[in-house]
Amino acid sequence: MMIHDVGDYFAKGCGRCDRFATADCSTRLWLPGLLVLRRIACAAGLTEVAKWGHPTYMHAGRNIAIIGAFRGDFRLTLFNAALLQDPDHVLERQGPNTRHADCFRFTDTAAPARLESVIRAYLAEAMVYAEQGLVPPKEPTEVDVPDELIEALDADPDLAEAFAALTPGRQKAWALHLNAARTSATRVSRIEKGRAKILAGKGATER
Repeated sequence: MMIHDVGDYFAKGCGRCDRFATADCSTRLWLPGLLVLRRIACAAGLTEVAKWGHPTYMHAGRNIAIIGAFRGDFRLTLFNAALLQDPDHVLERQGPNTRHADCFRFTDTAAPARLESVIRAYLAEAMVYAEQGLVPPKEPTEVDVPDELIEALDADPDLAEAFAALTPGRQKAWALHLNAARTSATRVSRIEKGRAKILAGKGATER
């Protein structure tokens, strides 16, 4: 079960796999660096909450950044990254299906401290956009999102927020999975069954 208290993330992990609260949890590998990212985000004036099992940082009612730990690296990922100027060219794409460079990726726990001034500048820029209510322009998608999913997202703010945070590739996987169903009832059923996976940041074919 995903954690709902931010402190648990740094003490035990996200709760999304069986390595939770064990020495093998990815958060254990990168804890010193994760704590620096947490300090930087909080010092920037962001509000810290737990979303999708991860520390998420908000401002003006909008998600600004989220912390993640993986086997090979740890990251601070920025929401609405298409708005950012990235003058230092430090942001990376999370994967081949990610349209915009949106994350600080680290493989050295000392690196966040060295990059603190840059991170704080990027967070400050994102906070201004949040205050102004700016969002990136919608980009055309090659996948037809079924009406059943649109209706489910409209009716469920948590689901809508989680779906928007998915990579384009994961969003596409869900659209294809739902469109493959022959009936509307089956599509609705698949959405209900897949809700927990979407909230966990997973695509339709991920376990």
